[in-house]
Amino acid sequence: MKSVFWMVVVALIIHEAGADDECSTVTALVSACASFVNYGTPDPIPGAPCCVAMTTLSTVASSTGVQTRQSVCRCMMELITTYNPNATAIATLPGFCGVSLGFTIDPNTDCE
Repeated sequence: MKSVFWMVVVALIIHEAGADDECSTVTALVSACASFVNYGTPDPIPGAPCCVAMTTLSTVASSTGVQTRQSVCRCMMELITTYNPNATAIATLPGFCGVSLGFTIDPNTDCE
């Protein structure tokens, strides 16, 4: 029940925030995977804090409307662009955790 509450809170923050704020929320969730993103280990596994964050992001992106999914997509692509050497690690997080964000992450992703 507690996780459902936080998913709703995150969804509201992303939905109602400006671009900088919505990306700070996505960045905060992805930061739960900092070790994997920065060093490539350990692989994220379902149930670990990293995958809990990815599951939250997945739920928000897929259950709160097209605009929120597009915002999450833009923020993920911004992270990938900013942290280019770690782009593959960021792009593979949803797959490692067994979740979908509702869009495919690749170099030509169109978030619209």
